[in-house]
Amino acid sequence: MKRKLLLTVWALSFCWGLNAQEWINVHRNYAGEPWTIPLQIDQFLQFDISDDEQTLRGYTLDKDEEELIVPFSMESLDSISFSKAITDEEKGHNKYRVFTLNITTQDDAPIVEKDVWLNCHLSFDGKGEYSNFSGTGRIRGRGNSTWEWYDKKPYKFKLDTKSKLLGLEKAKNWNLLANYRDVTDMMNVMAFETARWLGMPFTNHTRFVEVFLNGEYIGVYQLTEKVEIHSNRVNIDAEGGLLMSFDKDDGPELSPDAGDNFMSKVFGLPMCVKEPEDLSEEQIDSIRDAFAVLENAIKAHDYEKVESMVDIPSFISILQLHEYLYNVEIDAPRSLYIFHDKDGKYTFGPVWDWDAGFDFDWATMTTGHTFFTDYRELIYGTDPLNGTGAAYSINHFFREMFGNKTFVSKYKEAWAAKSDSMYLKPWKTVQKFADGLNEGAYDRDVARWPLTETTGWWWQDPIVKNFVPAEELEKMSTWLQRRKAYLDGVIAAYPEGTDDIIEIVDPDDIQVVKTIQKTQACEYARGYSQRGEIAVSQSEVETALGGAPTALVPLNANGEEGSNTAGKTYGAWFAENGNTGAWAIGHVYIESNELYSWAYGCHPDNCWYNDTHTVTMQYRRGAKAVNVVVTFNIN
Repeated sequence: MKRKLLLTVWALSFCWGLNAQEWINVHRNYAGEPWTIPLQIDQFLQFDISDDEQTLRGYTLDKDEEELIVPFSMESLDSISFSKAITDEEKGHNKYRVFTLNITTQDDAPIVEKDVWLNCHLSFDGKGEYSNFSGTGRIRGRGNSTWEWYDKKPYKFKLDTKSKLLGLEKAKNWNLLANYRDVTDMMNVMAFETARWLGMPFTNHTRFVEVFLNGEYIGVYQLTEKVEIHSNRVNIDAEGGLLMSFDKDDGPELSPDAGDNFMSKVFGLPMCVKEPEDLSEEQIDSIRDAFAVLENAIKAHDYEKVESMVDIPSFISILQLHEYLYNVEIDAPRSLYIFHDKDGKYTFGPVWDWDAGFDFDWATMTTGHTFFTDYRELIYGTDPLNGTGAAYSINHFFREMFGNKTFVSKYKEAWAAKSDSMYLKPWKTVQKFADGLNEGAYDRDVARWPLTETTGWWWQDPIVKNFVPAEELEKMSTWLQRRKAYLDGVIAAYPEGTDDIIEIVDPDDIQVVKTIQKTQACEYARGYSQRGEIAVSQSEVETALGGAPTALVPLNANGEEGSNTAGKTYGAWFAENGNTGAWAIGHVYIESNELYSWAYGCHPDNCWYNDTHTVTMQYRRGAKAVNVVVTFNIN
């Protein structure tokens, strides 16, 4: 074997005069399958074999500089051959095949950080469907829960030159999604293809690749574009455009030092400005102020003003997509993009990160792959404005427009127009990608990353459940069809809303005319579910305001309006400091659809016996307000 390779590599000295489109193909075997690693000759000054005859090496710089980019173990090589780049006419363009990607980091360095880039060489085998690619770049880890909790890691890489990869348009930045907890590998595909069918702009594409990293097979990955402002990505003005995300991980709460984020003024949404980068504090404040104008229009149920600022079809589509695929990440929220072209409207998209949908079992988040259990759970409930029957307390930014008659009508019309094909059109593409993976890639990936869940009580022998991609795909198909049919009835029955526009008063003009003190015992042991209610005197409030209140809002500790993070029309989760916040950091909550009767409770993981929390709810009528200050005693 080594003698044959020595002679083949030695012959390379006669090949440097060949056309730049000449390639050297390194052939190897893995798991009984042949694999090809294509290397473009003009990228390397020299190929040789190490002194110990154990490694085939490719250099991009003089050997004196020791810039080793492409080392291959001799034991893994079968042969080397030459080829020419295939022409466009010779390409098959079957995007559903599974391609091969070989990544070699400099000095075989492991990828163990999300903020440290490593030099690397990447080689794509287009398998006759697309052009091969061989080039240099940098690579690092990416993701949040996937990176944190799972052994199969996701990556992002940046090429040194803009390039087309497997038929996808030229760019430098790319993502490799691990899809580890998604046994089917098709959840992001289904989301992308459904978004495309709904007409959402700049939707990502998919190519599946089996990846070798420094000679080690690391499984099936989904190659897709980075969400960024780019002529081949989010194609908006690079100077005047704006790309943001609603994202708890990238927001001020979990990324306080980022400098590119803010909590929105009206609804308390965690926002991150993705592009442009390196904005000043004044520029961030300006973006926040501009977004607050939209928030107030939504809060007022003012359809005409919202429509003047927002691309309504994309707003409706993103809401419907989250409900249809039951992506509860909208609750945090996470991974929800919105962009604004120069002099354009806020537009939702591109869609991103959908392996928390499809009725994922969060109780086994780090150990299991259980999805598709119940198709009847609802993110927005049967009455989205009030959250009736909702499984999650979605921020009111995504719910308030359901109080507007025109919006609800357009929402129902949009669903009815696409409903019959909501499953059929995207699933055809999903099935084709799955058929490609069924040609052996699924088996190799499962062999590399066994998909199991261990259950049972501590006194019992553990029960090991093995997940099989084909079986999970069948469950996915059935779940989607049943859910679509179920939502047909739910959406058709949404309350129709009204034409009323709610008056929004400048907080600086509000005058507190009365303060009502309440003390409430809260039982730690009962946690979220309490026996009683907090009752407020209707006559006392209306006498002070001079009539019925038009709004009931939670306040932060400094007296400014906080975000309604409760699942009902009124209320919020309150953090330890008295400010409104997300469930995860909340200590106590008030929650109700009734103006004068409030349910309450505490977070059993965040509170303890003898804790005391003081929070404030405020009734408003015009510029007059009545504060109700509630002191919770945890016992």
